[in-house]
Amino acid sequence: MSIVAESPAELASCVGEAATGEWFTIDQQRIQSFADATEDWQWIHLDAERAASGPFGSTIAHGYLTLSLLPRLTAGLLEVGRTAMVVNYGLDKVRFLQPVPVDARVRAITEISGVESTSQGYRVSLKTTIELDGAERPALIAETLALFVPEA
Repeated sequence: MSIVAESPAELASCVGEAATGEWFTIDQQRIQSFADATEDWQWIHLDAERAASGPFGSTIAHGYLTLSLLPRLTAGLLEVGRTAMVVNYGLDKVRFLQPVPVDARVRAITEISGVESTSQGYRVSLKTTIELDGAERPALIAETLALFVPEA
């Protein structure tokens, strides 16, 4: 179930609401593609044989790969009507709490933690937790900011 607001102005009434996304598998091909895009070819991400006897028991996703999946993992969790556009405004805090092993399933839980009216629109603070299927601790917690620009 998603968080729904009829307009950016109504987002303030949604503070404290949360929504949970669907599970998503991070496979080796995605890890390889991210390594190639970022030129981060550490063996812990790409060498399955070496990683099997390494500290994590398998290859793991890059922390920044998990972070970069926030738009995919949170898609549809916040529906705001009468919005011209939404702009990524930045990050306040990110913590990588545990590695994401290859073929692990992750999902996002996002909560609106604050809304501020600005001359450009509504700056929304979101706390997003990336859960790791079967794990007690999350893989990642990020505090992000988005600017919701109302339709003219």
